[in-house]
Parts: sequence; structure tokens; C-alpha cells
Amino acid sequence: MKEYINKAEEYILKTYNRYQIVLEKGEGVYLYDMNGKKYLDFAAGIAVFALGYGNTEYNNALKSQIDQILHTSNLFYNKPAVEAAEKIVKTTGMKKVFFTNSGTEAIEGALKVARKYAYNKDATKEYEIIAMNHSFHGRSQGALSVTGNSKYQKGFVPKDCVAVFADFNDLEDVRSKVTDKTCAIICEPVQGEGGIYPADPVFLKGLRELCDEKDILLIFDEVQCGMGRTGTLYAHEQYDVKPDVMALAKALGCGVPVGAFVVNEKADGALVPGDHGTTYGGNPFATAAVSKVFDLYEKMNLLDHVKEIGTYFGQKLDELVEKYDCVKEHRGIGLIHGLELNQPVGTIITEAMDQGVIFINAGANTLRFVPPLIIEKEHVDEMIGVLDGILKKL
Repeated sequence: MKEYINKAEEYILKTYNRYQIVLEKGEGVYLYDMNGKKYLDFAAGIAVFALGYGNTEYNNALKSQIDQILHTSNLFYNKPAVEAAEKIVKTTGMKKVFFTNSGTEAIEGALKVARKYAYNKDATKEYEIIAMNHSFHGRSQGALSVTGNSKYQKGFVPKDCVAVFADFNDLEDVRSKVTDKTCAIICEPVQGEGGIYPADPVFLKGLRELCDEKDILLIFDEVQCGMGRTGTLYAHEQYDVKPDVMALAKALGCGVPVGAFVVNEKADGALVPGDHGTTYGGNPFATAAVSKVFDLYEKMNLLDHVKEIGTYFGQKLDELVEKYDCVKEHRGIGLIHGLELNQPVGTIITEAMDQGVIFINAGANTLRFVPPLIIEKEHVDEMIGVLDGILKKL
């Protein structure tokens, strides 16, 4: 492992401080490094591997597609893209979908839809977007412009491109920021990187009413919290509030890099041929993965499973809050949870990894739990046993 780590440091641009592990294979909810050490995975590749590792039907679907065709470009149609698009449109109740290569690209497309929608009404204005403090939407310049954390923006986003920011779950603050230049409001129904904060139902409903009142678009970023992670296929279903545009990625492909933005009837038509494009987006390989993911979610009854295990998981985390003074708060829904401590969690993550459990953080003081959606109670108990032992030392 050390040899590969040294080569990585030599040849790969250093924009990450990686853990000193080379992962080699996965089975179910476990990962294995090059030395054969086994890890219980409560990160799922940052909320990506919803189906766990080594799902035979998923793997076979990809192998079959490899033998047919991998890429065509968007100058042609392909069957998997059409099939995947139909499943997304029918399950969202929205109108059209555009496939991208990542969540960041999905956000970029969503922002372009919003600006073009407003431009088509009045081309004389420089339009603004309202975003939320402590949000995270990606690393490109456009996505960073609506990411509510200045440490990500510094040195990359010109000041005149930065969005107008309001406080999450504060409807009056959002309303006070709306002007005749506002073309959209963007938020995550459950803030992920910002610390795992679910939206207040009154807040999301208020945003919907505000956008309808002002004829502006409501964008939901469900890149992390979507695709069943909250116990419904899309997180906004928990609130009975529909967006005009929604961004998806991560578990949409369960390991294959793919994203999408979906538009409703109101936003459909904002972009016309020539307005947007991508060479790889919607290629047969990526969309074969998307199509199979939807089939397997239904076949495995995965949403009901998330609700059941998520409730049990939440109860176990609540017990840690009651048990230890160093644990401040538990937040979450379904299988996206955060445990906030009164100190940085880096040493906890490192020690858990030494004991064969993988955690990640969401901010300096919050442990983030986004495991494969197929985990069982026994896996929750195994993880809690390790975490409880570490917290005792604190």
C-alpha cells in the first residue's frame, strides 16, 4: 500500500489529504484494502454506493452494456438514455431530464435554466440567484457561486458572480433578499456538507409560495439527499413541495459517474438547441447504470428498508447524545445523519478507521453517516459499538 500511496503523491495533483489506505475491493457493506483489512463502510463513497458493493444484477447490466456500446455522443439517440430518462420523469412527476457527468454539472445546468428562464422574460437585467448559508453545491465556478461557504469561494469566484445568501430555514430572511433581479432560489432539502440539517417543512413550502408569487424558479439540490436516502425516492417528497428544477447525482448511478437535472413544465423550454451540451453526458454506459438502479430500488423494496433501518439508526444515535456530554446533537432522516460534537471529529474518524469502520465528516465537528442503503441493524450495532468505545475515551 505504501508504494501506491507514494506513487499517488508523486503523480496525482494534491487537492485532497487522503487517508493512508488503498482500497481494493468491496462486498456488500464492507470494503477491503490491499492488505486484506476489512472495513465497515458508513460513507458509501460519499453517499454514492446505495446498493452496496458487488450487486450481481447491477454489475451484469454494466458488463452487458460494455459488450454493446459505451459511447455515442448526444448527436445520436441511445436506448439506455431514453429508458433512464423515462424512469426519472415518471418518478419525479416532472417534464424533461438532461444527463450530466456529475452533481456539479447538474447544478451548472440548473443555474443556466434559471437564468435563461428569466432572460427570456426580460433580457435587460443582470440576474441574481438566492442561495443558502452553509450550503454546498459543487466545485466549479458556477456551483461555487451558490455555495454558502466563503472558504470554498476564495480565489476562485469573482465577487460580482457570487450569489445573494440567506439563512437556511429562515423564510423572512430569504424574502428580504428577493429583488426584481432575482431569478431563482436554490437549496438542499437536507443540507449535507453544511452539517446534516433537514429543512423545516414550513420553510420549503414558503419558498415554493414565494417563487410562485414572483415567477422565479425553485431549484432543489438533491445530489446527496436524493435517490432514497431520506426514505422517499426524492427528499422533497418528505415535504410535499415540488421544485421547478432538481439536480441529482451520487446514488443515481451507484458508482458510475453520472448526474442529471430535471425540469418541470414551467422550466421546460428555457433551454433550446445550442444552449447547453456535454460530450459524455447521457452515454449508454452511464445511463444503463441509472436504469438498472431504478429497477433494483423497486425490486428490493429499498425505500421501506431505509425507513425501517433509518428509524433504528436514529434511535441509536440519540442514545449517544444522552450518554455522552461531548456529543451535542443528532440530526438526520432516513440514512443521512449527523452527530455533532463539541470538538473536531478528525481523531474519531482516524481511530474508527484503525478499528475497521469508515466515517466521514460534515464540517469540523460533525460526523456524517451516509452508509449504503442496504445496511441492516447488525451493521448499525457493529458501528455503534466502535463509536461508543471511542466516545468513552473522550
